[in-house]
Amino acid sequence: MTDSHRDLAAHAREKFGAAITAVLESAGQLTLEVRREGLVELCRTLRDDPAFAFEQLIDLCGVDYLEYGRAAVEGSDDPAGGPSGGAHSAVREPVLVPERRFAVAYQLLSLKHNRRLRLRAYLDDELPIVASVSGVWNSANWYEREAFDLFGIVFEGHPDLRRILTDYGFVGHPFRKDFPLIGQVEMRYDAEKQRVVYEPVSIEPRVLVPRVIREEGFAKG
Repeated sequence: MTDSHRDLAAHAREKFGAAITAVLESAGQLTLEVRREGLVELCRTLRDDPAFAFEQLIDLCGVDYLEYGRAAVEGSDDPAGGPSGGAHSAVREPVLVPERRFAVAYQLLSLKHNRRLRLRAYLDDELPIVASVSGVWNSANWYEREAFDLFGIVFEGHPDLRRILTDYGFVGHPFRKDFPLIGQVEMRYDAEKQRVVYEPVSIEPRVLVPRVIREEGFAKG
C-alpha cells in the first residue's frame, strides 16, 4: 500500500471507526468497505472534511455477486478456464462465494488532494436497499436510478426513483446475474392492433460460448 493510501486509510479508520469493515488496495486503488447504516453521514464527512475533500462522485454502480467464482469448469485444469481435454482433464473445486450478493460501489475524486477513493457497501439479498447520497453529491441522482433500474437496488430518500434505461412496464432487472440473456419478452408491430405488442420470447435459450472463470483476485475481494 502506498504512503498516500496508508495515510488516507488511517485517517478514515480514526474518523469512522467501526463503520469501516475492511480496507483493500487493488490495481493501485484504495477501497473502503463500509456499513450501509450511517452511509450518508460518512459520505458527507468525506466531502466536507478538508483532510478528505472528496468533492466529486464520479460514478456509482450496483454489483451482483451471485455465484461469483463458484461454478466449476468441467474438463479443465487450465488456470484461464479453457478446455484442456485429454487424460489431464479435471473439474476444479468451486471457489467460495461471498456471503452477500448485492453491493453498491462509489467512486470518489478529490481535486484538492488529487486522489481517488472507492467505497463499497454490501446490501441484503432479499431487498437490497441503501440510503440515497443524492443529497451529498447531485451526480448520484441518475447513477442511483440506473442501479435501481438494472439491479433492483432501492435508494431510500431518492427524490425521483424510477427506471431510466429500460422500457415502461419492463419486468425484472437485466443486470442481475439470474436474468435470462435472451430476456423475457419480445416485441413486434401488430398490423391489426396498429401498435407494438409484447409476447413471451419464442427462441430457445442456449449458451454458445463456454463460461470462463478467472480466479485471480477473488481472495482480495
